[in-house]
Amino acid sequence: MHHLHHPLFVALSLVVAVLGSWTALDLFRRVRSHIGRAQRVWLGTAAVVMGLSIWSMHFIAMLGFDPGSAVRYDLPLTFLSLVLAIGATSGAFFAASKPGAGAARISLAGGAMGAGICLMHYVGMAALRTAASLGYDPPLVAASLVIAVSASTAALFAARWERTLRWRAVAALVLGFAIAGMHYTAMAALRLTPLDSANVAVPGAPPFMLATSVAAGASVILLLALLASLFDQRLNVLAALEAGGVGYWELSLPQMSFQISPRGKEIFGRNPNAPFAPEDVVAALAPEEHSRRGSTFQSALADSREYDAEYRLAGDGPPRWINIRGRVVARRNGHPSRMSGVVLDVSDRHAAFAALAESERRQRLLIDELNHRVKNTLATVQSIARQSAKGAISQEAFRAAFEARLVALSETHNALTRSRWSGACLKELLGQEFAPYAPSQVHLEGEDIRLEPRHALALGMVFHELSTNAAKYGALSTVEGCVTVSWRSLRDMLELSWSETGGPPVRAPIRRGFGSRLIQGSVDRELGGSAELSYDDQGFRARLTIPLAPLPVWDRVVD
Repeated sequence: MHHLHHPLFVALSLVVAVLGSWTALDLFRRVRSHIGRAQRVWLGTAAVVMGLSIWSMHFIAMLGFDPGSAVRYDLPLTFLSLVLAIGATSGAFFAASKPGAGAARISLAGGAMGAGICLMHYVGMAALRTAASLGYDPPLVAASLVIAVSASTAALFAARWERTLRWRAVAALVLGFAIAGMHYTAMAALRLTPLDSANVAVPGAPPFMLATSVAAGASVILLLALLASLFDQRLNVLAALEAGGVGYWELSLPQMSFQISPRGKEIFGRNPNAPFAPEDVVAALAPEEHSRRGSTFQSALADSREYDAEYRLAGDGPPRWINIRGRVVARRNGHPSRMSGVVLDVSDRHAAFAALAESERRQRLLIDELNHRVKNTLATVQSIARQSAKGAISQEAFRAAFEARLVALSETHNALTRSRWSGACLKELLGQEFAPYAPSQVHLEGEDIRLEPRHALALGMVFHELSTNAAKYGALSTVEGCVTVSWRSLRDMLELSWSETGGPPVRAPIRRGFGSRLIQGSVDRELGGSAELSYDDQGFRARLTIPLAPLPVWDRVVD
Protein backbone atom coordinates (compact mmCIF):
# COMPACT_ATOMS: atom_id res chain seq x y z
CA MET A 1 0.00 0.00 0.00
CA HIS A 2 1.39 3.38 -1.00
CA HIS A 3 1.89 6.15 1.66
CA LEU A 4 2.97 9.79 1.46
CA HIS A 5 4.71 12.46 3.63
CA HIS A 6 3.65 16.08 3.37
CA PRO A 7 6.72 18.32 2.68
CA LEU A 8 5.61 20.99 5.17
CA PHE A 9 5.62 18.55 8.06
CA VAL A 10 8.87 17.03 6.90
CA ALA A 11 10.47 20.48 7.12
CA LEU A 12 8.79 21.19 10.48
CA SER A 13 10.01 17.90 11.94
CA LEU A 14 13.54 18.71 10.77
CA VAL A 15 13.40 22.14 12.44
CA VAL A 16 12.23 20.57 15.71
CA ALA A 17 15.05 18.00 15.55
CA VAL A 18 17.71 20.67 14.97
CA LEU A 19 16.30 23.02 17.62
CA GLY A 20 16.07 20.16 20.11
CA SER A 21 19.66 19.14 19.41
CA TRP A 22 20.87 22.74 19.86
CA THR A 23 18.97 23.09 23.15
CA ALA A 24 20.19 19.76 24.49
CA LEU A 25 23.82 20.63 23.66
CA ASP A 26 23.44 24.03 25.31
CA LEU A 27 21.93 22.50 28.44
CA PHE A 28 24.61 19.82 28.56
CA ARG A 29 27.16 22.64 28.50
CA ARG A 30 25.57 23.91 31.73
CA VAL A 31 26.54 20.62 33.35
CA ARG A 32 30.25 21.55 33.23
CA SER A 33 29.66 24.78 35.15
CA HIS A 34 27.86 23.12 38.10
CA ILE A 35 28.64 20.50 40.71
CA GLY A 36 26.58 18.25 42.94
CA ARG A 37 22.82 18.41 42.79
CA ALA A 38 22.72 21.35 40.38
CA GLN A 39 24.84 19.36 37.93
CA ARG A 40 22.46 16.42 38.08
CA VAL A 41 19.46 18.70 37.55
CA TRP A 42 20.94 20.25 34.42
CA LEU A 43 22.04 16.85 33.15
CA GLY A 44 18.54 15.45 33.59
CA THR A 45 17.05 18.53 31.93
CA ALA A 46 19.34 18.11 28.91
CA ALA A 47 18.41 14.44 28.60
CA VAL A 48 14.67 15.16 28.89
CA VAL A 49 14.89 17.90 26.26
CA MET A 50 16.81 15.63 23.88
CA GLY A 51 14.34 12.75 24.33
CA LEU A 52 11.34 15.07 24.05
CA SER A 53 12.66 16.68 20.88
CA ILE A 54 13.19 13.28 19.24
CA TRP A 55 9.74 12.10 20.30
CA SER A 56 8.14 15.39 19.17
CA MET A 57 9.93 15.22 15.86
CA HIS A 58 8.48 11.73 15.35
CA PHE A 59 4.87 12.73 15.89
CA ILE A 60 5.14 16.00 14.00
CA ALA A 61 6.46 14.01 11.06
CA MET A 62 3.61 11.55 11.50
CA LEU A 63 1.18 14.45 11.17
CA GLY A 64 2.26 14.66 7.53
CA PHE A 65 2.00 10.88 7.09
CA ASP A 66 -0.83 9.78 4.74
CA PRO A 67 -1.36 6.00 4.59
CA GLY A 68 -4.42 6.40 2.36
CA SER A 69 -6.95 5.99 5.17
CA ALA A 70 -7.96 7.62 8.46
CA VAL A 71 -5.33 7.62 11.20
CA ARG A 72 -5.74 7.47 14.95
CA TYR A 73 -3.27 6.88 17.83
CA ASP A 74 -3.44 4.65 20.85
CA LEU A 75 -2.70 6.98 23.80
CA PRO A 76 -1.10 4.44 26.22
CA LEU A 77 1.36 3.27 23.56
CA THR A 78 2.02 6.88 22.55
CA PHE A 79 2.85 7.76 26.14
CA LEU A 80 5.05 4.65 26.40
CA SER A 81 7.03 5.80 23.38
CA LEU A 82 7.67 9.14 25.14
CA VAL A 83 8.90 7.32 28.25
CA LEU A 84 11.22 5.20 26.10
CA ALA A 85 12.68 8.27 24.36
CA ILE A 86 13.33 10.17 27.60
CA GLY A 87 14.57 7.06 29.45
CA ALA A 88 17.04 6.15 26.70
CA THR A 89 18.53 9.64 26.43
CA SER A 90 18.63 10.12 30.23
CA GLY A 91 20.50 6.90 30.85
CA ALA A 92 22.97 7.61 28.05
CA PHE A 93 23.58 11.21 29.11
CA PHE A 94 24.21 10.23 32.74
CA ALA A 95 26.57 7.43 31.70
CA ALA A 96 28.53 9.60 29.27
CA SER A 97 28.82 12.54 31.67
CA LYS A 98 31.03 10.69 34.16
CA PRO A 99 34.44 12.41 34.49
CA GLY A 100 36.36 9.26 33.62
CA ALA A 101 34.12 8.17 30.72
CA GLY A 102 36.25 7.09 27.77
CA ALA A 103 35.45 6.45 24.13
CA ALA A 104 34.35 2.86 24.81
CA ARG A 105 31.91 3.89 27.52
CA ILE A 106 30.48 6.69 25.38
CA SER A 107 30.11 4.34 22.41
CA LEU A 108 28.29 1.79 24.59
CA ALA A 109 25.99 4.53 25.93
CA GLY A 110 25.38 5.72 22.37
CA GLY A 111 24.42 2.19 21.31
CA ALA A 112 21.93 1.88 24.15
CA MET A 113 20.51 5.32 23.40
CA GLY A 114 20.16 4.54 19.69
CA ALA A 115 18.41 1.26 20.44
CA GLY A 116 16.02 3.05 22.82
CA ILE A 117 15.25 5.74 20.24
CA CYS A 118 14.67 3.12 17.59
CA LEU A 119 12.38 1.24 19.98
CA MET A 120 10.56 4.52 20.69
CA HIS A 121 9.90 4.92 16.97
CA TYR A 122 8.51 1.46 16.46
CA VAL A 123 6.39 1.61 19.66
CA GLY A 124 5.03 4.92 18.38
CA MET A 125 4.27 3.25 15.08
CA ALA A 126 2.52 0.43 16.99
CA ALA A 127 0.26 3.11 18.46
CA LEU A 128 -0.87 3.94 14.93
CA ARG A 129 -4.44 2.89 14.26
CA THR A 130 -5.50 2.78 10.59
CA ALA A 131 -7.33 0.48 8.17
CA ALA A 132 -4.11 -1.29 7.23
CA SER A 133 -1.71 -3.73 8.83
CA LEU A 134 1.92 -2.57 9.40
CA GLY A 135 4.89 -4.57 8.22
CA TYR A 136 8.59 -3.68 7.89
CA ASP A 137 11.44 -4.35 5.53
CA PRO A 138 14.24 -5.89 7.70
CA PRO A 139 17.22 -4.32 5.85
CA LEU A 140 15.78 -0.82 6.21
CA VAL A 141 14.89 -1.48 9.85
CA ALA A 142 18.52 -2.43 10.43
CA ALA A 143 19.60 0.72 8.59
CA SER A 144 17.36 2.84 10.82
CA LEU A 145 18.95 1.22 13.88
CA VAL A 146 22.44 1.96 12.58
CA ILE A 147 21.50 5.58 11.93
CA ALA A 148 19.94 5.91 15.41
CA VAL A 149 23.02 4.43 17.10
CA SER A 150 25.37 6.59 15.03
CA ALA A 151 23.36 9.75 15.72
CA SER A 152 23.17 8.97 19.45
CA THR A 153 26.89 8.28 19.74
CA ALA A 154 27.68 11.45 17.80
CA ALA A 155 25.34 13.39 20.10
CA LEU A 156 27.17 12.15 23.20
CA PHE A 157 30.61 12.91 21.81
CA ALA A 158 29.43 16.33 20.63
CA ALA A 159 27.98 17.08 24.06
CA ARG A 160 31.34 16.32 25.73
CA TRP A 161 33.52 18.07 23.15
CA GLU A 162 31.35 21.12 22.46
CA ARG A 163 33.37 24.29 23.08
CA THR A 164 32.41 27.10 20.69
CA LEU A 165 29.21 28.53 19.28
CA ARG A 166 30.13 27.45 15.74
CA TRP A 167 30.81 23.90 16.89
CA ARG A 168 27.44 23.76 18.62
CA ALA A 169 25.64 25.03 15.50
CA VAL A 170 27.32 22.48 13.23
CA ALA A 171 26.72 19.67 15.73
CA ALA A 172 23.05 20.62 16.10
CA LEU A 173 22.55 20.57 12.31
CA VAL A 174 24.27 17.20 11.93
CA LEU A 175 22.37 15.64 14.82
CA GLY A 176 19.04 17.10 13.68
CA PHE A 177 19.44 15.72 10.16
CA ALA A 178 20.62 12.36 11.54
CA ILE A 179 17.58 12.06 13.80
CA ALA A 180 15.27 12.98 10.92
CA GLY A 181 17.16 10.59 8.69
CA MET A 182 16.61 7.75 11.16
CA HIS A 183 12.86 8.46 11.26
CA TYR A 184 12.36 8.58 7.51
CA THR A 185 14.58 5.54 6.97
CA ALA A 186 12.34 3.66 9.40
CA MET A 187 9.27 5.01 7.61
CA ALA A 188 10.73 3.80 4.32
CA ALA A 189 10.87 0.34 5.89
CA LEU A 190 7.11 0.49 6.54
CA ARG A 191 4.92 -1.86 4.50
CA LEU A 192 1.13 -1.26 4.68
CA THR A 193 -1.40 -3.97 3.83
CA PRO A 194 -5.07 -2.88 3.49
CA LEU A 195 -7.57 -4.60 5.78
CA ASP A 196 -11.04 -5.83 4.83
CA SER A 197 -12.54 -3.49 7.41
CA ALA A 198 -11.07 -0.44 5.75
CA ASN A 199 -14.33 1.47 6.00
CA VAL A 200 -14.71 0.84 9.70
CA ALA A 201 -13.77 3.77 11.93
CA VAL A 202 -10.64 3.08 13.96
CA PRO A 203 -10.44 4.06 17.66
CA GLY A 204 -7.90 6.45 19.15
CA ALA A 205 -6.98 10.13 19.28
CA PRO A 206 -7.12 12.18 16.06
CA PRO A 207 -3.62 12.76 14.62
CA PHE A 208 -4.07 16.48 14.05
CA MET A 209 -5.03 17.13 17.67
CA LEU A 210 -2.22 14.96 18.97
CA ALA A 211 0.41 16.45 16.69
CA THR A 212 -0.71 20.01 17.39
CA SER A 213 -0.51 19.40 21.12
CA VAL A 214 2.87 17.75 20.76
CA ALA A 215 4.23 20.60 18.62
CA ALA A 216 2.95 23.29 20.97
CA GLY A 217 4.17 21.53 24.10
CA ALA A 218 7.56 20.75 22.61
CA SER A 219 8.04 24.31 21.41
CA VAL A 220 7.18 25.71 24.83
CA ILE A 221 9.48 23.26 26.61
CA LEU A 222 12.37 23.92 24.23
CA LEU A 223 11.90 27.67 24.53
CA LEU A 224 11.77 27.50 28.32
CA ALA A 225 14.89 25.31 28.34
CA LEU A 226 16.78 27.85 26.25
CA LEU A 227 15.61 30.72 28.44
CA ALA A 228 16.58 28.78 31.56
CA SER A 229 20.03 28.18 30.12
CA LEU A 230 20.51 31.86 29.32
CA PHE A 231 19.19 32.89 32.72
CA ASP A 232 21.45 30.39 34.45
CA GLN A 233 24.42 31.69 32.50
CA ARG A 234 23.61 35.25 33.58
CA LEU A 235 23.20 34.15 37.20
CA ASN A 236 26.55 32.36 37.08
CA VAL A 237 28.26 35.50 35.78
CA LEU A 238 26.61 37.71 38.39
CA ALA A 239 27.38 35.23 41.17
CA ALA A 240 31.03 35.10 40.11
CA LEU A 241 31.19 38.90 40.07
CA GLU A 242 29.57 39.13 43.50
CA ALA A 243 31.97 36.52 44.90
CA GLY A 244 34.89 38.51 43.55
CA GLY A 245 33.64 41.72 45.18
CA VAL A 246 32.76 43.23 41.80
CA GLY A 247 29.55 45.13 41.07
CA TYR A 248 27.71 44.88 37.73
CA TRP A 249 25.80 47.71 36.04
CA GLU A 250 23.83 48.37 32.85
CA LEU A 251 22.68 51.62 31.29
CA SER A 252 20.09 51.57 28.50
CA LEU A 253 20.47 54.21 25.79
CA PRO A 254 19.11 56.72 25.09
CA GLN A 255 16.51 56.23 27.85
CA MET A 256 19.30 56.35 30.50
CA SER A 257 17.57 53.63 32.50
CA PHE A 258 20.11 52.37 35.04
CA GLN A 259 20.48 49.02 36.79
CA ILE A 260 23.18 47.98 39.24
CA SER A 261 23.77 44.87 41.31
CA PRO A 262 23.51 44.94 45.12
CA ARG A 263 27.28 44.61 45.40
CA GLY A 264 27.68 47.64 43.14
CA LYS A 265 25.48 49.70 45.44
CA GLU A 266 27.57 48.64 48.42
CA ILE A 267 30.75 49.74 46.64
CA PHE A 268 29.19 53.18 46.18
CA GLY A 269 28.40 53.19 49.90
CA ARG A 270 24.64 52.80 49.50
CA ASN A 271 22.00 50.38 50.76
CA PRO A 272 21.96 47.32 48.45
CA ASN A 273 18.15 47.21 48.58
CA ALA A 274 17.58 50.93 47.92
CA PRO A 275 16.87 52.44 44.47
CA PHE A 276 19.92 53.71 42.61
CA ALA A 277 19.78 56.07 39.62
CA PRO A 278 22.50 57.64 37.41
CA GLU A 279 22.21 60.78 39.53
CA ASP A 280 23.19 58.75 42.59
CA VAL A 281 26.43 57.76 40.87
CA VAL A 282 27.38 61.42 40.46
CA ALA A 283 26.28 62.25 44.01
CA ALA A 284 28.47 59.49 45.43
CA LEU A 285 31.63 60.93 43.85
CA ALA A 286 33.78 63.62 45.40
CA PRO A 287 32.89 67.12 44.07
CA GLU A 288 36.21 67.51 42.24
CA GLU A 289 35.49 64.32 40.26
CA HIS A 290 32.16 65.48 38.76
CA SER A 291 33.49 67.33 35.73
CA ARG A 292 36.07 64.67 34.89
CA ARG A 293 33.49 61.93 35.18
CA GLY A 294 31.11 63.72 32.77
CA SER A 295 33.75 64.35 30.11
CA THR A 296 35.18 60.82 30.34
CA PHE A 297 31.76 59.18 30.08
CA GLN A 298 30.58 61.32 27.19
CA SER A 299 33.84 60.71 25.30
CA ALA A 300 33.50 56.94 25.69
CA LEU A 301 29.86 57.09 24.62
CA ALA A 302 30.52 59.27 21.58
CA ASP A 303 33.44 57.18 20.31
CA SER A 304 31.94 53.80 21.33
CA ARG A 305 35.19 52.89 23.09
CA GLU A 306 36.08 51.30 26.40
CA TYR A 307 35.13 53.28 29.49
CA ASP A 308 37.73 52.88 32.23
CA ALA A 309 38.18 55.51 34.94
CA GLU A 310 38.93 55.78 38.65
CA TYR A 311 37.20 58.24 40.94
CA ARG A 312 37.41 59.19 44.60
CA LEU A 313 34.19 58.84 46.57
CA ALA A 314 32.79 61.61 48.71
CA GLY A 315 32.78 61.31 52.47
CA ASP A 316 34.90 61.75 55.55
CA GLY A 317 37.49 59.33 56.84
CA PRO A 318 40.10 57.49 54.81
CA PRO A 319 39.80 58.17 51.06
CA ARG A 320 37.89 55.54 49.08
CA TRP A 321 38.46 54.96 45.36
CA ILE A 322 36.41 53.08 42.78
CA ASN A 323 37.17 51.89 39.28
CA ILE A 324 34.28 52.01 36.78
CA ARG A 325 34.67 50.03 33.56
CA GLY A 326 32.18 49.68 30.75
CA ARG A 327 31.62 48.96 27.08
CA VAL A 328 29.10 50.30 24.60
CA VAL A 329 26.86 47.69 22.97
CA ALA A 330 25.61 48.89 19.58
CA ARG A 331 22.71 47.83 17.38
CA ARG A 332 23.19 46.57 13.85
CA ASN A 333 22.83 50.10 12.53
CA GLY A 334 25.76 51.18 14.70
CA HIS A 335 23.74 53.25 17.15
CA PRO A 336 24.49 52.46 20.82
CA SER A 337 21.70 50.54 22.56
CA ARG A 338 23.16 50.14 26.01
CA MET A 339 26.31 50.29 28.07
CA SER A 340 27.31 47.61 30.55
CA GLY A 341 30.26 47.11 32.81
CA VAL A 342 31.57 46.59 36.31
CA VAL A 343 32.55 48.70 39.30
CA LEU A 344 35.35 47.76 41.70
CA ASP A 345 36.55 49.12 45.02
CA VAL A 346 40.23 49.98 44.46
CA SER A 347 40.84 51.78 47.74
CA ASP A 348 43.30 49.10 48.82
CA ARG A 349 45.27 49.57 45.61
CA HIS A 350 45.50 53.32 46.10
CA ALA A 351 46.46 52.81 49.75
CA ALA A 352 49.13 50.34 48.66
CA PHE A 353 50.52 52.80 46.11
CA ALA A 354 50.56 55.53 48.75
CA ALA A 355 52.24 53.21 51.24
CA LEU A 356 54.79 52.21 48.59
CA ALA A 357 55.56 55.84 47.83
CA GLU A 358 55.90 56.58 51.54
CA SER A 359 58.10 53.51 51.95
CA GLU A 360 60.35 54.66 49.10
CA ARG A 361 60.52 58.13 50.63
CA ARG A 362 61.44 56.69 54.02
CA GLN A 363 63.97 54.37 52.41
CA ARG A 364 65.66 57.29 50.68
CA LEU A 365 65.62 59.20 53.97
CA LEU A 366 67.12 56.24 55.82
CA ILE A 367 69.83 55.79 53.19
CA ASP A 368 70.68 59.47 53.39
CA GLU A 369 70.71 59.28 57.18
CA LEU A 370 72.89 56.16 57.09
CA ASN A 371 75.33 57.82 54.73
CA HIS A 372 75.46 60.85 57.00
CA ARG A 373 75.96 58.75 60.14
CA VAL A 374 78.73 56.71 58.55
CA LYS A 375 80.40 59.91 57.38
CA ASN A 376 80.11 61.52 60.80
CA THR A 377 81.26 58.37 62.58
CA LEU A 378 84.34 58.09 60.38
CA ALA A 379 85.05 61.78 60.91
CA THR A 380 84.67 61.29 64.66
CA VAL A 381 87.03 58.30 64.63
CA GLN A 382 89.51 60.30 62.56
CA SER A 383 89.33 63.21 65.01
CA ILE A 384 89.70 60.89 68.01
CA ALA A 385 92.76 59.25 66.45
CA ARG A 386 94.40 62.56 65.58
CA GLN A 387 93.81 64.20 68.95
CA SER A 388 94.74 61.07 70.90
CA ALA A 389 98.02 60.93 68.99
CA LYS A 390 98.80 64.57 69.79
CA GLY A 391 98.59 64.11 73.53
CA ALA A 392 100.10 60.64 73.75
CA ILE A 393 103.61 60.26 75.26
CA SER A 394 104.03 56.76 73.84
CA GLN A 395 102.55 54.33 71.40
CA GLU A 396 101.10 52.31 74.26
CA ALA A 397 99.46 55.41 75.74
CA PHE A 398 97.97 56.29 72.35
CA ARG A 399 96.59 52.80 71.92
CA ALA A 400 94.99 52.78 75.37
CA ALA A 401 93.39 56.21 74.96
CA PHE A 402 92.26 55.55 71.41
CA GLU A 403 90.70 52.17 72.21
CA ALA A 404 88.91 53.55 75.28
CA ARG A 405 87.35 56.34 73.27
CA LEU A 406 86.32 53.93 70.51
CA VAL A 407 84.70 51.68 73.11
CA ALA A 408 82.77 54.67 74.47
CA LEU A 409 81.57 55.52 70.97
CA SER A 410 80.64 51.87 70.40
CA GLU A 411 78.65 51.68 73.64
CA THR A 412 76.63 54.70 72.62
CA HIS A 413 75.98 53.10 69.24
CA ASN A 414 74.86 49.92 71.00
CA ALA A 415 72.39 51.87 73.13
CA LEU A 416 70.96 53.49 70.02
CA THR A 417 70.84 50.19 68.14
CA ARG A 418 68.80 48.59 70.92
CA SER A 419 66.15 51.24 70.33
CA ARG A 420 66.50 50.99 66.53
CA TRP A 421 68.10 54.43 66.52
CA SER A 422 64.99 56.08 67.84
CA GLY A 423 67.00 57.53 70.74
CA ALA A 424 68.78 56.66 74.00
CA CYS A 425 68.14 57.39 77.66
CA LEU A 426 70.39 59.80 79.54
CA LYS A 427 70.68 57.52 82.57
CA GLU A 428 71.74 54.61 80.35
CA LEU A 429 74.60 56.64 78.83
CA LEU A 430 75.83 57.73 82.27
CA GLY A 431 75.41 54.23 83.66
CA GLN A 432 77.66 52.80 80.92
CA GLU A 433 80.47 55.20 81.83
CA PHE A 434 80.21 54.73 85.61
CA ALA A 435 79.80 50.93 85.46
CA PRO A 436 83.45 50.19 86.51
CA TYR A 437 83.21 52.29 89.69
CA ALA A 438 81.69 51.65 93.08
CA PRO A 439 78.07 52.79 93.46
CA SER A 440 79.08 54.88 96.49
CA GLN A 441 81.29 57.00 94.26
CA VAL A 442 78.55 57.99 91.84
CA HIS A 443 75.33 59.92 92.48
CA LEU A 444 72.83 60.44 89.62
CA GLU A 445 70.00 62.88 90.24
CA GLY A 446 67.22 63.66 87.79
CA GLU A 447 64.35 62.14 85.80
CA ASP A 448 65.30 59.98 82.89
CA ILE A 449 65.26 61.87 79.59
CA ARG A 450 65.19 60.28 76.14
CA LEU A 451 67.70 61.88 73.81
CA GLU A 452 67.71 62.18 70.04
CA PRO A 453 70.34 59.97 68.32
CA ARG A 454 72.56 62.98 67.55
CA HIS A 455 72.36 64.25 71.14
CA ALA A 456 73.09 60.75 72.46
CA LEU A 457 76.21 60.33 70.29
CA ALA A 458 77.64 63.71 71.25
CA LEU A 459 76.86 63.42 74.98
CA GLY A 460 78.14 59.84 75.08
CA MET A 461 81.58 61.09 74.02
CA VAL A 462 81.35 64.02 76.47
CA PHE A 463 80.48 61.72 79.39
CA HIS A 464 83.37 59.43 78.44
CA GLU A 465 85.86 62.29 78.49
CA LEU A 466 84.56 63.60 81.82
CA SER A 467 84.60 60.17 83.49
CA THR A 468 88.06 59.39 82.08
CA ASN A 469 89.49 62.68 83.39
CA ALA A 470 87.81 62.04 86.76
CA ALA A 471 89.43 58.59 86.92
CA LYS A 472 92.87 59.91 85.96
CA TYR A 473 93.05 63.23 87.80
CA GLY A 474 89.80 63.82 89.68
CA ALA A 475 87.39 62.35 92.18
CA LEU A 476 87.35 58.80 90.79
CA SER A 477 91.13 58.50 91.17
CA THR A 478 90.74 58.00 94.94
CA VAL A 479 88.50 55.76 97.02
CA GLU A 480 87.04 58.72 98.93
CA GLY A 481 86.10 60.66 95.80
CA CYS A 482 82.56 61.05 94.47
CA VAL A 483 80.99 62.33 91.26
CA THR A 484 77.51 63.85 91.38
CA VAL A 485 75.63 64.36 88.12
CA SER A 486 72.29 66.17 88.27
CA TRP A 487 70.06 67.39 85.47
CA ARG A 488 66.66 68.75 84.66
CA SER A 489 64.63 69.53 81.53
CA LEU A 490 63.15 73.03 81.36
CA ARG A 491 61.40 74.46 78.29
CA ASP A 492 63.07 72.05 75.86
CA MET A 493 66.46 72.78 77.43
CA LEU A 494 68.63 70.24 79.22
CA GLU A 495 70.60 71.65 82.14
CA LEU A 496 73.23 69.21 83.43
CA SER A 497 75.67 69.71 86.29
CA TRP A 498 78.81 67.59 86.81
CA SER A 499 80.38 67.99 90.25
CA GLU A 500 83.42 66.16 91.69
CA THR A 501 84.26 66.07 95.43
CA GLY A 502 86.68 64.21 97.67
CA GLY A 503 89.41 63.92 95.07
CA PRO A 504 92.86 65.44 94.85
CA PRO A 505 93.20 69.19 94.27
CA VAL A 506 92.73 70.21 90.66
CA ARG A 507 93.98 73.12 88.67
CA ALA A 508 93.22 74.57 85.28
CA PRO A 509 95.32 73.06 82.52
CA ILE A 510 98.06 75.12 80.97
CA ARG A 511 96.81 74.27 77.48
CA ARG A 512 93.56 72.85 76.18
CA GLY A 513 93.68 69.13 75.55
CA PHE A 514 91.59 66.91 73.33
CA GLY A 515 89.01 66.29 76.05
CA SER A 516 88.33 69.98 76.61
CA ARG A 517 88.06 70.68 72.93
CA LEU A 518 85.77 67.67 72.36
CA ILE A 519 83.47 68.69 75.23
CA GLN A 520 83.12 72.29 74.17
CA GLY A 521 83.03 71.48 70.44
CA SER A 522 80.33 68.80 70.87
CA VAL A 523 78.15 70.87 73.19
CA ASP A 524 78.68 74.34 71.72
CA ARG A 525 78.85 73.66 68.01
CA GLU A 526 77.45 70.17 67.47
CA LEU A 527 74.41 70.56 69.76
CA GLY A 528 74.06 74.36 69.78
CA GLY A 529 74.42 74.61 73.57
CA SER A 530 77.03 75.87 76.01
CA ALA A 531 79.62 74.19 78.24
CA GLU A 532 81.15 75.90 81.30
CA LEU A 533 84.16 74.12 82.84
CA SER A 534 85.61 75.22 86.23
CA TYR A 535 88.50 73.92 88.35
CA ASP A 536 87.70 74.71 92.01
CA ASP A 537 89.60 73.72 95.12
CA GLN A 538 86.82 71.27 96.01
CA GLY A 539 87.04 69.58 92.59
CA PHE A 540 86.22 69.84 88.92
CA ARG A 541 82.82 71.14 87.86
CA ALA A 542 81.01 71.39 84.54
CA ARG A 543 77.71 72.97 83.63
CA LEU A 544 76.13 71.97 80.31
CA THR A 545 73.11 73.68 78.75
CA ILE A 546 71.75 71.93 75.65
CA PRO A 547 68.60 72.57 73.57
CA LEU A 548 66.60 69.35 73.13
CA ALA A 549 64.70 70.51 70.03
CA PRO A 550 66.03 68.85 66.81
CA LEU A 551 68.79 70.87 65.16
CA PRO A 552 70.26 70.65 61.66
CA VAL A 553 72.83 67.87 61.36
CA TRP A 554 76.38 69.09 60.85
CA ASP A 555 78.42 67.32 58.26
CA ARG A 556 81.71 67.62 60.20
CA VAL A 557 83.05 66.98 63.65
CA VAL A 558 84.81 69.91 65.29
CA ASP A 559 88.29 69.11 66.45
